[in-house]
Amino acid sequence: MAACANGGDANENVCDPGAAPYGNFINYYSFNPPENRLSLIPRTLLRDLGYNDSRQTTLLLDVGCNSGELSVALYKHLVETPSRTNVHLLGVDLDETLIRRAKENNTLQEGVTFAPLDITGNCVPLREHLARHGCSVFHLTLCLAVTMWVHLNHGDAGLLQLLSRLATFSRHLLLEAQPWKCYRSAARRLRKLGRSDFDHFKSLNVRGDMSEHAREHLEKHCDMEMVRSFGSTTWDRKLLLFKRK
Repeated sequence: MAACANGGDANENVCDPGAAPYGNFINYYSFNPPENRLSLIPRTLLRDLGYNDSRQTTLLLDVGCNSGELSVALYKHLVETPSRTNVHLLGVDLDETLIRRAKENNTLQEGVTFAPLDITGNCVPLREHLARHGCSVFHLTLCLAVTMWVHLNHGDAGLLQLLSRLATFSRHLLLEAQPWKCYRSAARRLRKLGRSDFDHFKSLNVRGDMSEHAREHLEKHCDMEMVRSFGSTTWDRKLLLFKRK
């Protein structure tokens, strides 16, 4: 997963996951397959959230989609009626190589599209996508295993700005924030490779329970509320669902 800055050629990341300082792992879904998340997400989620009207367009956004396997699998998981054509999922990632791969492997040309986008930068393409479908927000946004990479590369302000931006674009937000132990592991991998440490790692003040920090910011500053926890993945990461108040 990735969402920070230009990650360069993803082929550099084949041998060592530590070589992906923005989370843009070339083989991410080989060691964290989609089922690790999908097993926790009910197939009826869209219907449960009230998005079951076949006359209404439903827009989904997958931030940091990597090579798109989860995006496609999630669409198949949530769209119960194959003939339902009013559900559209947009997957975005900052790594253009991964996006090319996602497009090449996309088996759902009608329902799923992919585009290169740095969520911390220019989000005009997201507004244009919403406008094309006559919507003001994404009905459901996924931000899975992205927050840590933004935090490490953009600092505390970057993390909070990301959460605020997601809330602005979303009616519902499904968030998976990496726990603090993952930060230490990511920093350790870089050091073992003899690379410079993350710019902000040692100066971060937002530490500890990262899911709780995210929840607190979304509820106190973004007019959202947590409505459900789907439990934790096999990697011990919480899947939390928020909605606009």
